[in-house]
Amino acid sequence: MARRPVAWLTAIVLVLEAIGIVFVNGVLATVVDHQQMSLAGLDTGAMFAGTWAMGGVLGLYLVACAAVLVRTALRDRAPGRLARIVLITCAVVHAVLGALTVGLVGWAAFAVMMVIVGLVVLVLVAYESRPAQRPPGEETRPTPGTAPA
Repeated sequence: MARRPVAWLTAIVLVLEAIGIVFVNGVLATVVDHQQMSLAGLDTGAMFAGTWAMGGVLGLYLVACAAVLVRTALRDRAPGRLARIVLITCAVVHAVLGALTVGLVGWAAFAVMMVIVGLVVLVLVAYESRPAQRPPGEETRPTPGTAPA
């Protein structure tokens, strides 16, 4: 199955997106700083620092999601509970950002965000948790309170 290549591709896409997010926030912070812009009386230094911090935190979050995907691809096993939660939040964040980008950037950016959502969800579905397999010859025991079949 193509589980590993999809996990690798998704990790690469998330790292590239993290680089892009940090770059865009850096450009926005520089513009705010050089133009001495203010929003509702906020200090421009605070806006500059906040924009950099937001870009850095979001970039680190995307790199952490990519690290989970790399680990999943290397082990070729389903991610653990915490890793699945991280990937689910990654998909939800991209879905919300995709909805916001329609109005701010356009339909092409929305399509890119939905492709990323699709890749993350595909990894989650492809590596779904499977129940432990029984060794051959081991008989099945009925659960208490149920009649044997």
